[in-house]
Amino acid sequence: MKPIHIAFILLIDLLWAFNIVAIKESVLAMPPLLAVALRYAVVLLVCATSLRVVQGRMPLILLTGFVTGALQFGLGGYSYKVATNLSALAIAGQLGVPLSLILAIVIDGERIAWKRTAGILLAISGVMLLVFDPRIVDERLAILLTFGASLCWASGNLLFKRLTGVPVLTLYGWQAIVSLPTLLLASALFEPGGIAGLPQVPLTAFAWITYSAIAASLVGHAGMSWLVQRYPVTMITPFTLPTPLLAVMFATLVYGTPVTPMMMLGGLLTLIGVAIITLRTAKKSVEPEAP
Repeated sequence: MKPIHIAFILLIDLLWAFNIVAIKESVLAMPPLLAVALRYAVVLLVCATSLRVVQGRMPLILLTGFVTGALQFGLGGYSYKVATNLSALAIAGQLGVPLSLILAIVIDGERIAWKRTAGILLAISGVMLLVFDPRIVDERLAILLTFGASLCWASGNLLFKRLTGVPVLTLYGWQAIVSLPTLLLASALFEPGGIAGLPQVPLTAFAWITYSAIAASLVGHAGMSWLVQRYPVTMITPFTLPTPLLAVMFATLVYGTPVTPMMMLGGLLTLIGVAIITLRTAKKSVEPEAP
């Protein structure tokens, strides 16, 4: 792999990890559903020229957009709103990886060996330790919301697999079209006064939202798709594993969130489990089928 592309992957890791700060700052300045809606307004502006009607696949595209857009990020936004310990959310957010594999087993009938099964158990056990940590007992609602967002992300992975060949920016454009009105309506119903209060929101909040939309969503995800088209998955995937560690680091540095011994143990188990699943899945994706 070219050094410039390795540097690009590491940049994506940083963009994704620092997004934990961007999301928290945006939901501190305004209601979470409204913040996510504005994020998709930016995405729509960027992707508008890439919008295309994909014959025969629009129902699936719209469903995918709702699940991975309004639903996933709506739940995620509320989790950041009610959370005080973002390090716990950074760890709990890794549940998306084992949940993706579980859904692939249940829905697509994928068969896995004992190593990835062990990875699933380790990852889930690590997050369960967070739930029983007495020092972060107040984060249980945030962790539950993060679980819901992770389940949406995992479901989205299965849906995206069925949309192979559709350009990434086209998918994100339709995701924004589905999510923006849904989130604005939900904000008007459940966040009274939020839209009317936008003129009082500091400009820095809009900067954080723009960061989430462009840096984390478009540069990060579109850039990763571009790299996967050029290199084997086994070469790309290991470079993404530092992301949760960097997210915990940013949460600790910016907000001073405590990292308890039980959190360290739970985080270690979760990251080991995610690493096993990620590396084994990447290896499996390039192994030749048996004759």
